[in-house]
Amino acid sequence: MKFLLMLSLSIFFFSCQEKENKNPSVYYSSDPVQTKKKKEENKQIGDTIHMNYIDDQGLYTAEGLIDSIRPRIYIKFKSDDLGELKGKIIPTTGKGNIRFNQIIFPDETSDGPFGMDLKIQLTQKGNYIIVIGHSLMADNPFWGKFKIQLENKKE
Repeated sequence: MKFLLMLSLSIFFFSCQEKENKNPSVYYSSDPVQTKKKKEENKQIGDTIHMNYIDDQGLYTAEGLIDSIRPRIYIKFKSDDLGELKGKIIPTTGKGNIRFNQIIFPDETSDGPFGMDLKIQLTQKGNYIIVIGHSLMADNPFWGKFKIQLENKKE
């Protein structure tokens, strides 16, 4: 008798954990709102922003957040074109101790530090990493949201 009671309780608990999908739009997407393509954005995930999408003005743009948990943000992008890279950091507060700390080239050499504006020649094709953070030589580290813009002008 105990065995049957335990078995029925076990079956009951396992069956209660299954979740039903009561949203019929998952199966039938005739709704025009759901068939629209999502706006492609470059988003911060953890401490990294992957720059994969170019906006209407030909810029890579993204919003980022620097806090005590993530004092450095890594911007990753791929360049198949040689030319000049221009970058700009725009803090939401207007000013702040935030800058382009370093750029790491595809051959793993690096250059930096820079200021809130970046202007550098890209002489290699491949994956680049830009490190953004506050200047260790200045007081009051920046914490908060910022916007970043990158433009790769082809030669």
